[in-house]
Amino acid sequence: MSGGRTIALTTMALVRHGETEGESSIRYHGRTDVALSELGRAQMRAARRELAQRLGETAFAHVFSSPLIRAIEGARLIAGGSATLVTIEEFAEVHFGLFEGLTAEEIRERYPEEFARWRADPLAPAYTYPGGENRGAFAERVRRGLDRMLTMLADEQSDGGCALVVAHRGVIRAIVSALAAEEPSVELGSVHILERRNSRWHPRALDITAHLPR
Repeated sequence: MSGGRTIALTTMALVRHGETEGESSIRYHGRTDVALSELGRAQMRAARRELAQRLGETAFAHVFSSPLIRAIEGARLIAGGSATLVTIEEFAEVHFGLFEGLTAEEIRERYPEEFARWRADPLAPAYTYPGGENRGAFAERVRRGLDRMLTMLADEQSDGGCALVVAHRGVIRAIVSALAAEEPSVELGSVHILERRNSRWHPRALDITAHLPR
């Protein structure tokens, strides 16, 4: 990725947005544009403190987010309102189609056949959410956004530092899988840190959640 250009950036911090007004802890909000709840904002402030402790008090060299408001607000709470924020359209969460806004139990009750097909292998690349997005196409979309983001970083020739990415569970899983061949769980408000060594990205710490308010 990044077309072979040299990237001076040394660290990438990925944070999943916090809890939303639409209860994203239990409901499948993909493209539904719901705002953070007060708990979600507290989770983002806690993530900011966690990153400051682990990475130092320096400002992020680059800040990226999904175009959805829960990720944009999360990025601003972590990086500060004065930080330059770049939204990556390809980092929007997968479109759950008919499942949007529903809990797993509501999906099972309303769409029992689709529920069974989906739960048989939830991450199968061939699966398409009814009325929504294909999982394989979603993963490819995120990879395109990742390649575009890495190209931006290479073109700017940063003198190192840390990039922040605030996005969604599926997006962060796809990015970490593409860069470091790992598949974290990615809970709400969780922090994931990758380091670049010898031209390759390596996981420094994944699924950090001890900082989150309970």
